Amino acid sequence: MVLSDYVNTFGQDLLRRYGERVHKLTINAGFTCPNRDGTKGRGGCIFCNNTSFNPNARCQLPTAIQLENGRRVIAKRTGARLFIAYFQAYTNTYAEKQYLATFYEEALAVPGVVGLAIGTRPDCVSEEVLDLLASYQERGYEIWLELGLQSAFDETLERIHRGHSFAEYQQTVLAARQRNIPICTHLIIGLPGEERWHNLATLASVLELGVCGLKLHPLHVVKHTILAKQWQQGEYQPLNMSTYVSIAADMIERTPPEVVYHRVTGTASTDILLAPKWCNKKWAILNAITATLHQRGLVQGGSNYKDYLK
Repeated sequence: MVLSDYVNTFGQDLLRRYGERVHKLTINAGFTCPNRDGTKGRGGCIFCNNTSFNPNARCQLPTAIQLENGRRVIAKRTGARLFIAYFQAYTNTYAEKQYLATFYEEALAVPGVVGLAIGTRPDCVSEEVLDLLASYQERGYEIWLELGLQSAFDETLERIHRGHSFAEYQQTVLAARQRNIPICTHLIIGLPGEERWHNLATLASVLELGVCGLKLHPLHVVKHTILAKQWQQGEYQPLNMSTYVSIAADMIERTPPEVVYHRVTGTASTDILLAPKWCNKKWAILNAITATLHQRGLVQGGSNYKDYLK
């Protein structure tokens, strides 16, 4: 009993399409974010300490060296030969097209790299950048545009200092779809002021736009963030693990089978994680989601999933 028996996981999707394992290699290209540099705000979202999402957040090595280092480690451990370069830290489309192209093409030139995953915000993706990504896809590369949305509710986005609206997300998704660029949308469970129904409504709104992939994350409190202060002052109470697992299973059940889950949980390292402590137990969470789906007799895109999307 493994997660991929119940969920269309990214790893298994790549294995089916490439005939062998394809691993993601994370990169920090030194970009910033309009919600941090003063363009839209300072300090970022209330949960933002990028180290919690990207272990290489402080690394400033050239892109090719970061990839080579990661490639050697994974190849030695698993024998993997194929990789996707994942531009993860902060907003990786927040620059002019030609500047971005130097980083993207440096990554694609590394032996074994078959494509790019570009992490960004929906308000920082220009038509020119979409055309650039489409050109790589036309050359046969695997391309994923990963959009951090978190919630489809504008009041929530404002509450967490996100700095963009759901309408901006819609606009970017539709523009990407016109170019057949796959979208992977990031959603957070446990945001302040939200309940289970918010998560299910957000999922329905995202699926209605036709995304190809999803990532689910529990909201975790890490050091040096606005959320950390709110938690310390008793203004925010994190979800317990059983509630997160139950909501994640609900969302998986309601997701069409062709949509790929790139992730169903997220973790933070113990040196920066404040709460909830279960967020550093990746395999315990994955096993609990698998067990819940098994106990419910469900798989992703069960027979009634279309009823949820009406």
